[in-house]
Amino acid sequence: MSTVKHWQDPLNAVLGTCIALSPWVLGAQGDQNITVNAVVVGALLVAASLGATYVPRAWEEWIELALGAWFAASPWIVGFSKTQNPTIFAVVAGLVTAALPMWVLLTDQDYRGGATKLTVS
Repeated sequence: MSTVKHWQDPLNAVLGTCIALSPWVLGAQGDQNITVNAVVVGALLVAASLGATYVPRAWEEWIELALGAWFAASPWIVGFSKTQNPTIFAVVAGLVTAALPMWVLLTDQDYRGGATKLTVS
């Protein structure tokens, strides 16, 4: 079994699962905007995070970062900012989700500058 290159990726997969389940945990499943947004973002985050866990590439980190930024801003973009608990959860979870891949991109020598090194065989 291979080792995980970045501990942040499995953590983001867990966060993606939490995001996908959050409408039911927060009692907001009756709001279609909240539910669809959370399920789609959560599922995409799980997929990108697992991809980054097993086949690490810089673009997967950028996808995770974009999903986190979207989720943090989504209460205002999607239109549920007046619903307190889902809004707080989206902002906090989105910022944490975005911070983890940013950490990887800034600290991994292979990803420095946002691009992977090209090698010629």
